[in-house]
Amino acid sequence: MQEKELIPHLFKTEYRKIISVLCKLFGIAHIEIAEDIVNDTFLLASETWGLKGIPEEPTAWLYFVAKNKTRDYFKRTKIFNEKIFNDLKHNQSTSYELELDLSEENINDSQLQMLFAVCNPINSNELQIALALRLLCGFGVEEISNALLCSKDTINKRLYRAKTALRENNIDLSFPSNSSLENRLDNVLSILYLLFNEGYYSSTSSNSLSKDLCLEAMRLLYILTENEKTNVPRANALMALFCFHSSRFDARLDQSGQQVIYKEQDKTKWDAELIQKGETYLRYSAKSEQISKYHLEAGIAFWHSRIKVAEKDKWNNILQFYNRLLLIEYSPITALNRTYALAMAESKVTALKEALKIDLKKNHLYHSLLAELYNGIDPKKQTEHLDLAIKLAKNENDKLFLISKREKAKG
Repeated sequence: MQEKELIPHLFKTEYRKIISVLCKLFGIAHIEIAEDIVNDTFLLASETWGLKGIPEEPTAWLYFVAKNKTRDYFKRTKIFNEKIFNDLKHNQSTSYELELDLSEENINDSQLQMLFAVCNPINSNELQIALALRLLCGFGVEEISNALLCSKDTINKRLYRAKTALRENNIDLSFPSNSSLENRLDNVLSILYLLFNEGYYSSTSSNSLSKDLCLEAMRLLYILTENEKTNVPRANALMALFCFHSSRFDARLDQSGQQVIYKEQDKTKWDAELIQKGETYLRYSAKSEQISKYHLEAGIAFWHSRIKVAEKDKWNNILQFYNRLLLIEYSPITALNRTYALAMAESKVTALKEALKIDLKKNHLYHSLLAELYNGIDPKKQTEHLDLAIKLAKNENDKLFLISKREKAKG
């Protein structure tokens, strides 16, 4: 890999590790210092490797430089000598020599603790997602702004507010106590769910699918499933859901980048290995009698991944999962999705009666579904709802897809 490709790659994989360890050492109140050290480390790599070539062990080189920069910072910074250094020394039971511990074990522990700190509900969901993308995924501000379709100024403000809230509320990187772990874990899972959905559905982005966001959500969730305390059934159910959805990445878009609806996808492009992993995680999730919304959504995604099964059986099972999901957590979008399953399992006429009860008249998905249900029943209403869907769609690819459907409907 060339230097111009390697450094961005390492930034994605190693930035989050180093900054998590630094924040664990300094405290999250001094997160800007940690960011400066990591940024300086990568800047030096860019300058040095461009002149002298890539070292034999690039990752080890980065860790070595980060350790030296941390050590230098302690030596020259008055605030650390006077206000923090003594406390840090006091907490080091074996040595007064402060050392940046970049062992695999400490990196894993630090990332897990950082995940809980970043996903602290003291910040809004949008602030948590922005901070997670920056600190835990190694995304630059421009990348975050592109992914979330916000200006760089907006992202910078979100990051500033998120960090300020963590600092002013003295949020630390200690692992949650047993008494608070359940609630804190629920919030972390919720943020990862939102992060994955932002990538998978991309309702506002010009791209219909952002794999990077989905894969980062999966990577962060993997950290949870690898830890004994957080490897709980609902985390495994969420991972199963992610695997099933991700298995259809390559089939969801055609060669021109336009979306391909489920029933028209090339099933040979579905990733059998990811489907199998999803099944494995789904089995792990069944080790408890508690059923979360992630279990039910994973069940829906499981049946969507079935190929050698009768369509009627598939949609009947999907419909039953939707029925249970609505009982656990009602949402208009879930009710809307259920009506499509109802149409497939029973009839469009039955589904139409249910769909018209849902209050989503300002949502393009609502009108898109109504157009689908009116197809073959009332061509005029089908076209009317397609026009409304096109008008309301925020995603350019969604608009192009709907325009294509309207042209086909008009014959």
